[in-house]
Amino acid sequence: MNDHGDDMPYLALVDDDPHSAHLLTRMLLAHGSPAIRHYGGATDGRLMLADVLANPAIEWPSLLIVDLKCHSQANLEFVASIQSLANQKGLPVVVMAPPLDRHGREALLEAGASGVFFRHAERDAYRREAASIVSFWARSQRLDAVGM
Repeated sequence: MNDHGDDMPYLALVDDDPHSAHLLTRMLLAHGSPAIRHYGGATDGRLMLADVLANPAIEWPSLLIVDLKCHSQANLEFVASIQSLANQKGLPVVVMAPPLDRHGREALLEAGASGVFFRHAERDAYRREAASIVSFWARSQRLDAVGM
């Protein structure tokens, strides 16, 4: 987890559980992710995201990962609350959620999530989801980003 200020690509993580944030960060980095910056829980994450996206002089995250666990609708509420800001700035947002039915997944997508990934208790399944997030990030990169 880095400080702000460099111009290297990074992913932002909004997670209300520091242990979970550390584990996901380790898994993502092990699968080739760029640096991860933990923005804290929902309140701190919303403020940090707004501050970062309001400053054109610093590098913005190239993907926002939301993994909130404080209550069952926390991810949905957070994504809905930042949807217009993320869309305006072209920031893809993905959600880590417990396994959901189709309705739950569609609700997150309608609220503004670009992708939904599942939080698994089984270690290998969790690793596959982390690898899938890194793959999603790689596919969502701007083609003109190199050399800018």
